[in-house]
Amino acid sequence: MADKMSVTADWLDGMAFSVNVLGHNLIIDTPISVGGQNRGPSPKPLMLVALAGCTGMDVIFMLQKMRVPVEKFRLIVQGDLTSEHPKHFYKMHIIYEFTGKNLPPEKLRQAIELSQEKYCGVSATLKKALTLTWEIKVNEP
Repeated sequence: MADKMSVTADWLDGMAFSVNVLGHNLIIDTPISVGGQNRGPSPKPLMLVALAGCTGMDVIFMLQKMRVPVEKFRLIVQGDLTSEHPKHFYKMHIIYEFTGKNLPPEKLRQAIELSQEKYCGVSATLKKALTLTWEIKVNEP
């Protein structure tokens, strides 16, 4: 049988919900300009968060196994939205930004490709609905 996940969202007031995610509580809301009180992030950007977390955890795990000494690692996930309702992402782009001395480019690329092609379930899901691209930036300390 397939694994299942679920979250519980309880309406607080206005546009706000308290969401329980595997025992962790998160408040989602909308900006004041659209009727909320801006008490938490709105739902769409959380899709970008899910993508960053999924692929980021994959990549750092694999680089640690490869003994690649990354000093800093940052992901920037950009999403392009349609202009008409229902506004949805039609494109996402990930910038994998690494800082370290003599980082081997082939290992960085290999870790990202493994995440994107084999391990990251968020990427796999999103690729069915939108264009997903990525790039690597390396900074020397």
